[in-house]
Amino acid sequence: MATFSFDITSDYDKSEMSNVFLQAEKELGSRYDLKGSKAAIEWMPDKQGFEVTADNDWQLEQVVDIIRKKLSSRNMSSKVLDLDGTLNTSNMKVTQKIPFVSGLDQDKAKKITKLIRDNYPKAKSQIQSDSVRVTSASKNDLQAIMKLIDEQDFDFVTNYGNFR
Repeated sequence: MATFSFDITSDYDKSEMSNVFLQAEKELGSRYDLKGSKAAIEWMPDKQGFEVTADNDWQLEQVVDIIRKKLSSRNMSSKVLDLDGTLNTSNMKVTQKIPFVSGLDQDKAKKITKLIRDNYPKAKSQIQSDSVRVTSASKNDLQAIMKLIDEQDFDFVTNYGNFR
């Protein structure tokens, strides 16, 4: 009997993130309420996140809001952004580093495997470093598992790939 499988990962599209950066930068230059301010967006080293700078907390929130809107317009989730970083205030400006969330750690993978085990006992889920492999004899079960995971409100993005 044939078995089918797919992988669950948590990642973002790097080219789309580059487009988000360019669009947000363009909007920052054209926004009337941000003209003449220190509001800016820059890449963190190795393009693993954004570094947002502004004159005050309100402007910083406006820049982050612009980034969220650009993510949404490109069909990406804002869960990719790790907004837990602290605000650094110095020299009359506020800075926040916003790294991108990528990869499934053990806790996130365990949440997914427990969910699959509880709802689909015939399907097998296996943690493999930064992904979860799901196998089943039924393609319908795999599709139902994908739907189940999409319906959950995880605090991270889930992607599917490596269909076999």
